[in-house]
Amino acid sequence: NRVNMKLSAAISALCIASACAYAPGASTARRTALFSANPFSGPSLDYKGSEGDPGAGNYKKLSQALDEADRERSKDQEAAKNRERAHEIRREERQKKIDYMMDMPDDRPAGTVDEFMFKEGVQSQLDKLDNDLIGLVPVKKRVKEIAALLVLDKMRRKLGFETGVPSLHMSFTGAPGTGKTTVAVRMGQILAKMGYSRRGHVILATRDDLVGQYVGHTAPKTKEMIKKAMGGVLLVDEAYYLYNAANDRDYGQESIEILLNVMENNSDDLVVAVAGYKDRMDTFFSYIPGMMSRIGNHIDFPNYGADELVAIAAVMARDLEYDIDEDAFPVFKSYIEARMDLPFFSNARTVRNAMDRARMNAAIRTFERFAIQGENGGVCTVEDLKSIRADDFQVLLDDILNADTDKRIFA
Repeated sequence: NRVNMKLSAAISALCIASACAYAPGASTARRTALFSANPFSGPSLDYKGSEGDPGAGNYKKLSQALDEADRERSKDQEAAKNRERAHEIRREERQKKIDYMMDMPDDRPAGTVDEFMFKEGVQSQLDKLDNDLIGLVPVKKRVKEIAALLVLDKMRRKLGFETGVPSLHMSFTGAPGTGKTTVAVRMGQILAKMGYSRRGHVILATRDDLVGQYVGHTAPKTKEMIKKAMGGVLLVDEAYYLYNAANDRDYGQESIEILLNVMENNSDDLVVAVAGYKDRMDTFFSYIPGMMSRIGNHIDFPNYGADELVAIAAVMARDLEYDIDEDAFPVFKSYIEARMDLPFFSNARTVRNAMDRARMNAAIRTFERFAIQGENGGVCTVEDLKSIRADDFQVLLDDILNADTDKRIFA
């Protein structure tokens, strides 16, 4: 009997299990439990990087990657359309130029050189260069050659000939005070008059303006100076300080690379001029051949002679509305000749400093006569206020002749 009871119980349990297995509710619940989670998701596919993993930021969802790929493809297609359109525009412009030249009479005048020189204001800038700078014949000759090229290029353009903007980047080499900045300013104005420069202004920069003090600081500084100079001239004074051959980790190299890129790609909107001592600039170019090859105009500024420096003093006096007595010029020339033999002589800058001291001496002399001594009732004339005499320069010469050897450079 017990055996029969066990057999009956086993058969009943089997029947109940079979009924539950084929019941609709149980099947639905099991399928729901099986597919409730995303079969394509999980820790291995949703991995976003673990702490300490250097590539953790590179993991992204497949949908995000596909969207980015679509955007990049759209950008590429748009750029290709723009290039094709630009090529078509150039082709149309060239055809218009060909038609224009074919229909143009052979006897059509292009205009005279003088007309372009005066109409565009180029001649006035060259005249100012002659008036502002004494001597420097080679420099003025080179500037006039560049101006001639620009004028004739514009005449060719008027007739429809093919023209290309020449390389206008420049190198100015010479000692301090030889007129490099003045020439850069005049060149900027000439380029603006001829339409080769939007503004014609000059931005003066040194290493401190271009090179940063830590990683990531140089690029913003250099780009900021370039932004200021766009449409004009960027004059980098003592450019050789940008490169330090003794330190391959110097930040100046980054500034040079940015300048080279701008000189190549933005030559139609920015003229870069580098300046400094000739021997140091030659060494700088040997280290940075890319800079040398991008500069088409190398201008060397010679030192002034004593007579030229005296003439510069006369120009400074004229601009400041002073009158130098005739007997004062020989004294000033003696001072200049003595000062040229001492260290740290700076050509026209030394003359400017000497003129400032002479004006001070003239002011002291005039004040002593009329304010302290009461000469002529304290009333001075216009001539007294404008006059610079030999005594005013003699003080400078005596300081050199009578000073100790190690103090003469401060005279």
